[in-house]
Amino acid sequence: MSETLDISIIHLAYLYILIFLPLLLLLREGTNLIKDALFSLLRMTIQLGLVGFYLTWLFKLNNLWLNLLWVVVMLGVAAGTTVKRANLSARKFIPTIFLGLLIGVGGTTAFFILAVVRPDSWFDARYLIPLCGMIMGNSLRANVISLERFYSGIRNEEKLYKTYLMLGADRNEAVKPFLQQALKSSLNPTIATMATIGLVSLPGMMTGQMLGGSVPLTAIKYQIAIMLAIFIGESLAVILNLKFSIRSAFTPFDILKDDIFRNV
Repeated sequence: MSETLDISIIHLAYLYILIFLPLLLLLREGTNLIKDALFSLLRMTIQLGLVGFYLTWLFKLNNLWLNLLWVVVMLGVAAGTTVKRANLSARKFIPTIFLGLLIGVGGTTAFFILAVVRPDSWFDARYLIPLCGMIMGNSLRANVISLERFYSGIRNEEKLYKTYLMLGADRNEAVKPFLQQALKSSLNPTIATMATIGLVSLPGMMTGQMLGGSVPLTAIKYQIAIMLAIFIGESLAVILNLKFSIRSAFTPFDILKDDIFRNV
């Protein structure tokens, strides 16, 4: 199959021009999204440009320690972003979130590479960085939703939570309804995606591989594998982060601490 057609800077600029059409429509409707959209567009362009140059260099060197360092950086950024978006205290939660992501995402990525893909070098940047990034990105979203729903749910329904305790429930029993709701909210999007993939949309990885010249059946096998890895990785990370974070979020009397939230 033929190689991927390159996109010139000029042709890419056409999309930057076209994006002003929806922005003008949003402005006409009186939304406050214009500033955020332009800032996000600028940030995305700069970030991806810098990452593109860095990954080109990283792929050429393909050094074990540099590749692992990049994974650690991704884990750290993901942990910090998760805590911030979930409106939780960085000091109290970043270490536990980092650990949960390391086990859930790192463990799943390692298994995927060693047992499924099996390249000549397990630390090959062509596999390690993109695969870890895809699993990490989905896990980040799921963890933000689960942690935010879990802790805001207990805070908003504090009387209900305390009622469970007064009726004789221990902490694990009292938080179970909130835990179940957090898990459903965070994992349902991925479950829905798996149920409709290939019918409603062609996922990015599969499309990218076919554009890159891969045989469709090979691209499909990779997509099935990565969807399984995403669900495994994000499920493990979500459950572990909820379990790990609970240890530092409650007082010895099983009352939710006020200082775990960023806005307190």
